[in-house]
Amino acid sequence: MSIQIRNLLNEIDRLPGHRVFGRVSGVQGMLVEAGGVQRSLSVGDRCQIVARGERRVTCEVVGFRDGRALLMPYSSIDGIGLGCRTEVCDGEAVLYPERSWLGRVIDAMGEPIDGQGLLETGPRAYPVRNQPPPAHGRGRVAGKVDLGVRAVNAFLTCCQGQRMGIFAGSGVGKSSLLSMMARQTSADVNVIGLIGERGREAREFIEDDLGPEGMAKSVVVVSTSDESPLMRRQAAYVTLTVAEYFRDLGLNVLCMMDSVTRFAMAQREISLSVGEPPASKGYTPTVFAELPRLLERAGPGPGGKGNITGLFTVLVDGDDHNEPIADAVRSILDGHIVLDRAIAERGRYPAVNILRSVSRTMPGCNSDEENRIVSRARQLISTYEDMAELIRLGAYRRGSDPAVDEAIHYYPQIEAFLAQRKDEDGADLASCYIQLAQILGM
Repeated sequence: MSIQIRNLLNEIDRLPGHRVFGRVSGVQGMLVEAGGVQRSLSVGDRCQIVARGERRVTCEVVGFRDGRALLMPYSSIDGIGLGCRTEVCDGEAVLYPERSWLGRVIDAMGEPIDGQGLLETGPRAYPVRNQPPPAHGRGRVAGKVDLGVRAVNAFLTCCQGQRMGIFAGSGVGKSSLLSMMARQTSADVNVIGLIGERGREAREFIEDDLGPEGMAKSVVVVSTSDESPLMRRQAAYVTLTVAEYFRDLGLNVLCMMDSVTRFAMAQREISLSVGEPPASKGYTPTVFAELPRLLERAGPGPGGKGNITGLFTVLVDGDDHNEPIADAVRSILDGHIVLDRAIAERGRYPAVNILRSVSRTMPGCNSDEENRIVSRARQLISTYEDMAELIRLGAYRRGSDPAVDEAIHYYPQIEAFLAQRKDEDGADLASCYIQLAQILGM
């Protein structure tokens, strides 16, 4: 049986028994007001407006005002006018993922955009805005994930089901670091969400960074910066929904999202359009409520079967790592990787600032010997950085402090260990600790 026939049979089974209609009663900015359907809707439901030329515009209910439903369209509002027919869509927004989605690129509505034909639909519906698993029903974070990047594997070891943030300003290498991890990881499946990014980057990321080998075990969700805020927000939800499907198959899933900041900006646009007052730097209270609902969906799966290891990038505004979104995300996640512009400017990539980065679950996953190696290396880096200005100016005299002399000796070797080209082969976890121990003579 062909994919088209199977999909058609699934759609017939899901057809509603009746339809509810209303009319557009007002348009203001990005919002459309509809009357006659408000009693059949709740916030988060969907409608379709029949615009000029019989073009159907899918909308989401974002609120109610003066007895009318406030709708925000997923696409352009061109052609929508007073009296346009509004049709209530049956049921909540769901996806029907299938294992054959591996190697495909989809949009925020779960539709293929890679020109490779239709997607096969699975038998089970997964809500797009799913709830995180109950805390007591989840498994524990256990085991390590090999990400193939020496700086992360050795100093910021990531465990299965852990959620890590990658914090950096623009142009410091967040996307490059993600691509290295996606291509070299030991996880069974990658689910990658490109949220609100540049349109040209999608094909570059897929063809140049992931390559055929990485793409074969990946699903990529793309929503570019020119799309509506609803589409950008939806793409983040869809990324987690697809990851949950593969987690439920008992697989170890690496979920990457670039970036959470674009998701927060999209939610801010939606909230401000509805009239919600801003709270901090223009971000509304709903933004800070939605962040944990999104990020908590990653983690160990219920019943100990499968897990979602999350890597979420955060674009820090003006290199201020204490701006509202960065601060909120850091408090939710299980660790953070800080990329430093000063390190990037001196040519060391990935520009991970080891001293400002931390993996909260790493000590419990490492052996005592591995923790000693990492602590020793961190101590040497810290000692050198404390005296870096004096050393560069030539004001420090060798022999004044044995600890500083030791740090000066080891620092260039540690820096060389941390540097890794994007096209360089990955380094597995065991070899990372062996190399670092050899450098330190341990």
